[in-house]
Amino acid sequence: MKTTKLALTMLGILSLAGCMTVADHRRELGDSSEAKITLGVAQREIKTGMSQADVAKVLGAPNMVTKDRDGIETWIYDKVSTDTAYSTSQNGIAGLILGGTGNVGAAGIGSTTRASGATSRTQRTLTIIIKFKDSAVTDFTYNATSF
Repeated sequence: MKTTKLALTMLGILSLAGCMTVADHRRELGDSSEAKITLGVAQREIKTGMSQADVAKVLGAPNMVTKDRDGIETWIYDKVSTDTAYSTSQNGIAGLILGGTGNVGAAGIGSTTRASGATSRTQRTLTIIIKFKDSAVTDFTYNATSF
């Protein structure tokens, strides 16, 4: 009786092994970028009066630089990111024991593998516009979207 309970408990644990949600996979994914331009970084670090060198240290090189007739230089940072997470699960042994369907081979052994999965995709945009007069920040604006 104890052996049967232990076997059923072990099978229950095995049937759950490898089950991970998309959110769990996303948390485990590492980020390879060392410095990321984010809305929080822009709000926290960019201040009126900062030098162009200090802005470049915080945000890196801009995507576009323009200068108007009045000598106002504008730096534009335009970033788009897509996060995709895909999670799969297969219930090979659990499906065999718990009554999954499968192909019967020449030896008469049932082979069962059920696969299921989920995908999550998020796109984000961030545009930061910084204006300089005499190499110092005079104004900055930003817009962030997520969909």
